[in-house]
Amino acid sequence: MLESIQPIASPNGSAMVQVEIDSIRVSLMSQHRIVILKDLAGERFLPIWIGPYEAEAITVSLQEMEVARPLTHDLLRNVLQALGAEVQRIDIVDLRDDVFYARIVLRVAGREIEIDSRPSDALALAVRVHVPIFVEEKVMQEAATEPEGEVKDDEPAGEGADKRLNVFKDFVDTLDMDGIDSPEGDAPA
Repeated sequence: MLESIQPIASPNGSAMVQVEIDSIRVSLMSQHRIVILKDLAGERFLPIWIGPYEAEAITVSLQEMEVARPLTHDLLRNVLQALGAEVQRIDIVDLRDDVFYARIVLRVAGREIEIDSRPSDALALAVRVHVPIFVEEKVMQEAATEPEGEVKDDEPAGEGADKRLNVFKDFVDTLDMDGIDSPEGDAPA
């Protein structure tokens, strides 16, 4: 974990937001996993769909589990180290057609090199080499969410709550309630 938040700019000059891995969740609708990245300077969360193997690779490293032989991302780390490359950071730089794009930023022989990557693989490497993770501000604006504020009992529900309740009210209005009082649920003749 870094001790301070380090703002940077991407090569195209846009702002980058430093994030950390908050959690990995399992979708209730499928076997896909979602990695949740949290904005270190705010309350935004960025969900990114990842595969089960990548989720496992991230979890193994986060939980500091010992493995008998190097996993694929351990191998990548070992190869980079053997070649004298140092991972500087991970940048999630774009979102196109519901696909996230990332770059692994390396320093090799005094030069900075960017390698195209899937975010899941880049994150699995990041947790192994303990480097910061950044997301382009435009990606955060497009895909991040903020937790909704809690509604207190003594406060009016507000317009947002009314809109959410309207869906339920519309559903109730479509129910056929004519036969609800008869013992067998049949409508009176």
